[in-house]
Amino acid sequence: MTVLITGSRGKVATTLIALLRERGLGVRAASASPDKLSLPDGVDRVVCDLDDPATFPAALAGVESVFLYANPQHIDAFLAEAKAAGVQHIVLLSSSSVLEPDADTNAIAAMHRAVEQALERSGILSTFLRPGGFAGNALGWSWGAKSTGTVDHPFPGAQAATIHEADIADAALAALTRPEPRGRAHHLTGPVSLSIAEQVAILAEASGRPLTVNAVSAAAWKESMAEFLPSEVADALLGYFAAYDGHPDTVTTVVEELTGHPARTFESWARENADAFRP
Repeated sequence: MTVLITGSRGKVATTLIALLRERGLGVRAASASPDKLSLPDGVDRVVCDLDDPATFPAALAGVESVFLYANPQHIDAFLAEAKAAGVQHIVLLSSSSVLEPDADTNAIAAMHRAVEQALERSGILSTFLRPGGFAGNALGWSWGAKSTGTVDHPFPGAQAATIHEADIADAALAALTRPEPRGRAHHLTGPVSLSIAEQVAILAEASGRPLTVNAVSAAAWKESMAEFLPSEVADALLGYFAAYDGHPDTVTTVVEELTGHPARTFESWARENADAFRP
């Protein structure tokens, strides 16, 4: 079996590539800039830019399974080419935002739901992985933590059951290599719901230095994110933070059901990445 991995520069994808190679499976790592990839021995690399349909045919030729990042722009063209190439199964990295009450108006949910719906129409067997917030999103706090010892956030009490990216990769491996998870949607979370303030306290302990949360206005936070996030995505995140301010996020046991091991803790992620929060 040859598996095409899109977005191969991402943390989930790079972890998944190594897991697939450990099992002796054929892997084709795809990226808009494949020359920049650092890959295990035996992994092919190919140009596949989800914004450029001209790159789809060569990337998909001879592929049986795909690990797909959610990009709705040319999804119908991608799936038409996948079907023509004989792709049998697609595992989509979707988002738990599609389960939220505001999914119809939330920009993050809309993007992922559009890809899910295209897959449902395609006739290709598809599996949806719907993780919540990634533990690695905390790296966005590293500059403030290193320079001032503070993390700016508009909702320090907002909770999330953040998930370690390695658990998403493990779940994807299960979906790609075992029949039982296929054709279903899986809501992936970490083992516990933590507030922003609790996450920062865990990072402080792991890094061995005091860190505090500085409550800022939603407008100030959005302005600080303007360089990194489109306005509609920032608004969607602010809506999520507000909805879960003081309210626990949903916690599932799906990671353990798919992988056979409990979901990794935020503490474990913090220890692995502690240097990012030290001066």
